[in-house]
Amino acid sequence: MSAFSLEPAQAAWCAELRALAVERLRPLADAGEAGRVNRPLLAALGKLGLLPRLFTSGALDLCLMRESLARTCAEAETALALQGLGAYPVRAHGTAAQRARWLPRVADGTAAAAFALSEPGAGSDAAALSLRATPDTGAGSTGAGAGEVLDARSDGRSGWRLSGEKCWISNAPEADFYTVFARTTPGAGARGVTAFLVPADRPGLTGTPLEMLAPHPLGALTFDEVPVSADDLLGEPDRGFRVAMGTLNLFRPSVGAAAVGMAQAALDATLAHTRARDAFGGKLCDLQTVAHQVAEMSLRTEAARLMVYAAATAYDTGAPDVPLRAAMAKLLATETAQYVVDRAVQLHGARALRRGHLLEHLYREVRAPRVYEGASEVQREIIAKELYARRSPTVGAGEAGGT
Repeated sequence: MSAFSLEPAQAAWCAELRALAVERLRPLADAGEAGRVNRPLLAALGKLGLLPRLFTSGALDLCLMRESLARTCAEAETALALQGLGAYPVRAHGTAAQRARWLPRVADGTAAAAFALSEPGAGSDAAALSLRATPDTGAGSTGAGAGEVLDARSDGRSGWRLSGEKCWISNAPEADFYTVFARTTPGAGARGVTAFLVPADRPGLTGTPLEMLAPHPLGALTFDEVPVSADDLLGEPDRGFRVAMGTLNLFRPSVGAAAVGMAQAALDATLAHTRARDAFGGKLCDLQTVAHQVAEMSLRTEAARLMVYAAATAYDTGAPDVPLRAAMAKLLATETAQYVVDRAVQLHGARALRRGHLLEHLYREVRAPRVYEGASEVQREIIAKELYARRSPTVGAGEAGGT
């Protein structure tokens, strides 16, 4: 990809994805139940080879997939993204046994994955997690302190019990397994969090679905002394925050890509509507105030798209500023999509508010990405911290490029 446009092969692939979404995925999405895991849709994503690409593609390919699907079938884009979000920690940090058991099933759509990070009192503040992982003295440990139990994890007998709650969890409570982040060291902030792979059939794990504004499958989970062992670890004890942030650094630009896809869908609909709609003796697009709004919608959408592509390319090339670029891309793209969809609704008038209209659907869909995977306020905090961390303390204000 050049700095300004996709290569012809990439553009053709995106067009193919949009066509497949309309012909093969849209009917399955329409037949699904809002707020539930759509198993036929997952299976179709697997058969079309899109789910396997989650584990073989880079960040840019992930962005292109999500943008293309979101433009024509937002439900398919969401299903794809939730599979990737829940399973990526297994791919990146799982054991050979964990990967062999779960990744093929995620790839063919027969197992639904979930990323269980957020809690009722710790949504965007991942370091404030309170789900407890306490040493399980009945699982082979000797009743020693937590540090000693953790040090003994390699014997395969030591374990923990998970107690607490998770909320706003993708695919819950219908997922087949959860990537769960729990506190193993109290009072240690981000340094005391551990990641576990928890199959849904573990005793003590229950959940309830949540009815959300957007028709996404989300739920709450309750952990009542759920047993986990050393075999369930994803990475090392007390290093789970890195697992979470590594996953989010990859997926945040692609959240922006999905938002760009929704913005483009709204823009496409607006261009068609304003060309065809009679108003004040001409077409709606003949009114300068309308034409200028459409121009602004297009401008912002393209700017967001370019920032998303830049962030994804930075990730794929191992650039040092990935967290900064990922936060910027997600922030700009999701805020832009909200603006573009809102303008599209305004230009369509009351027809866009009717249930079943594309823009009514997009209006509900587009609000969630400004909250999911770190709210816009969190992205601004990340951006500010990254900027100040990169600024040399020896450079005075007058040397920083002022007039």
